[in-house]
Amino acid sequence: MIKLSDSTINEELKKLSGWSIKNNKLYKEFQFDNFNQAFGFMTRAAMEIEKMNHHPEWFNVYNRITVELTTHDAGGITNNDVTLAKILNSLI
Repeated sequence: MIKLSDSTINEELKKLSGWSIKNNKLYKEFQFDNFNQAFGFMTRAAMEIEKMNHHPEWFNVYNRITVELTTHDAGGITNNDVTLAKILNSLI
């Protein structure tokens, strides 16, 4: 995997609803009506994440899930991160 340039990341961000850059990672906070919905999202996401073998840094508190995406081996954001962000958006 090759780290994306800042200009490519900025172009991709325009297509990623709700995502931003935080600490050099793609970042989004998902909010649901309750814990059950949040956990259901994480379960659906886990299936896709395993298929990609590309695991996010994520954190859940009750109805909120924060997600940070980066490719450690590449030292930054790659196409895998952008693809996973699109998949996560499609699951809500």
